[in-house]
Amino acid sequence: MLAAAVLALILMGAAFVLARRLNNFSIVDIAWSFNFTPIAMAAAVLGSGALERRVVMAGLVALWSLRLTVLLARRIAALHPVEEGRYLELRRRWAADVNGRFFRFFMLQGLLNVGLSIPFMFVCMNPSSSPGLGMTLGVLVFLIALGGEGLADAQLNAFRKDPANAGKVCQAGLWRYSRHPNYFFEWLVWCAFALMASSSPWGWISWICPALMLYFLLRVTGIPATEEQALRSRGDAYRAYQATTSAFVPWPPRRLPESSFTSK
Repeated sequence: MLAAAVLALILMGAAFVLARRLNNFSIVDIAWSFNFTPIAMAAAVLGSGALERRVVMAGLVALWSLRLTVLLARRIAALHPVEEGRYLELRRRWAADVNGRFFRFFMLQGLLNVGLSIPFMFVCMNPSSSPGLGMTLGVLVFLIALGGEGLADAQLNAFRKDPANAGKVCQAGLWRYSRHPNYFFEWLVWCAFALMASSSPWGWISWICPALMLYFLLRVTGIPATEEQALRSRGDAYRAYQATTSAFVPWPPRRLPESSFTSK
């Protein structure tokens, strides 16, 4: 954990310096998603558990982490030099001490990387070479979650690329059943990591991580910030979408929309 903390804070510090140079604090999202790969690799190298477990855990974390990193990097690069709306709003709120507040924000994200990496530590300390029910179920849930998250991202990307959809709210595929299917499957990834750790001694502690992630997604930096920005940019169109569609868990819409939602 100490090695992970040092590594995460160094990487976040470097990301903050780069953000200052680029004048774009959106890259904290790229750094946050990427940090899990070196942390998982460090856990696998330093862990005393069965080699098979360490390799599987590090590989799955890297697969998820790097996919998300590339996705976010492409999205942020396409907007650069303009920051994402959430960070423009934070700039406005933190105008009196922008650099200081963002530095603390970056460091907090680094510490969050470490806290959420607890399941990796437990898996990499488990000496059993037998996968066990928890590890097996965890891998299966991970594959479902990664596939769902990738599908949701691909559907949203395809929707945005179509000029005919300019100004409309995406209701394609999974987005018809959830306003944030990507967040739902992201949370399911953390449930998968906790399941993998459940086979380890004291591994039940890992369930703190999906609980914490759920809190952040539902109450802090996930859905609230994203929907605030959507309401600023789409107005009544997004309010109509909110009225019909589940916020998180994919679920049939309360009623079919009568017409396409367009922004003002």
